[in-house]
Amino acid sequence: MTVARLGTLLAAAALVAGCADLYRWPDRMSQPPARRAAPAAEPAPQGHYVVKPGDTLYSIAFRNQLDYRELAVWNDVGPDYRISVGQVLRLSAPEIAGTGSIQTAPMDDGGPVATAPPGSAPPPVAAPGPSAPGTPPPTTAPPATPPPARQPETPLVTQWRWPTRGTVVKGFGAGGKGIDIAGEVGQPVHAAAAGKVVYSGAALKGYGELIIIKHDDLHLSAYGYNRRRLVGEGATVTAGQPIAELGLGPEQKPALHFEIRRKGKPVDPAEFLPAR
Repeated sequence: MTVARLGTLLAAAALVAGCADLYRWPDRMSQPPARRAAPAAEPAPQGHYVVKPGDTLYSIAFRNQLDYRELAVWNDVGPDYRISVGQVLRLSAPEIAGTGSIQTAPMDDGGPVATAPPGSAPPPVAAPGPSAPGTPPPTTAPPATPPPARQPETPLVTQWRWPTRGTVVKGFGAGGKGIDIAGEVGQPVHAAAAGKVVYSGAALKGYGELIIIKHDDLHLSAYGYNRRRLVGEGATVTAGQPIAELGLGPEQKPALHFEIRRKGKPVDPAEFLPAR
C-alpha cells in the first residue's frame, strides 16, 4: 500500500469518527437528577400556631398573652408541658361538644370554670313514683361534697425585688407590656423573685436575648435586651441571683426590658416592686 493511499484511509477514518461525535447524544443516566424544591410549609390555620425550633409552651403562651396552663389544657399537653416541632397548637378554648361550654383550665384563685350556656335551665328531676306494697321507701343519697380547691404548685410570690439598678426610662402602658430600665452594658441582671427558668433564648421578636422565669402558678417575669444569658431552661434560681448581663435596647441604648405576667396578662411591675 502506497503512502498516499494510507494517508487517504487515515483521513477518512478521522472524518467518520468526527461525524459520530456530532450525532452522539449525552448519556442522560450519568447526569445528576434535578433537585426538586422542598414543598413550602403550610401556614397554621386561623387561631392556631405551629411549633418551631426553640419554642416552649411557655414562650408560645407568653407571645400570645395566654395562661400557659390553659394553653396546655386546650391542646391536651401533659403535665410536663412538652411539645414538639411541627405540632399545631390551638390558641383559644375549644367548645365541649354538645354543651356549648368552654373548656378551661382549673384556677387556684377562683378563676373561670366550664359552665353551661347562659340562660339554660337545670335538668329536670323526675318525681318518685309510687312504691309497690311491701317495698321499703327509697333512701335519699346525701349531697355530693364539692372537691377541694386546687392548690398551687408553688407558694405565691409575696416579695419582689428590682431586677437591676438604674432609672426607669419607659413606664408601663401606652401599648407597652413592661418597663425599660436604663443602665450600663454588662451590668448584672437579677431574678426578681425565686423560681424556675422556663425560657432562655432569642426566638421572640422584639425581646432580643430573653429569659422567662416561672415563680408560681400565676406569675411569670421576663427579662429582655440582654447582652448575655447566664442561665438555661430548667434552672432553678433564687431571688437576686444574677441571670444575665444587661445589653442594648432597640434604640441601641443600654437598657433592660422587664415584665411581670399574671395568668398570661401583662401587669404593671410598679404594683409589685418595692419603692426606691
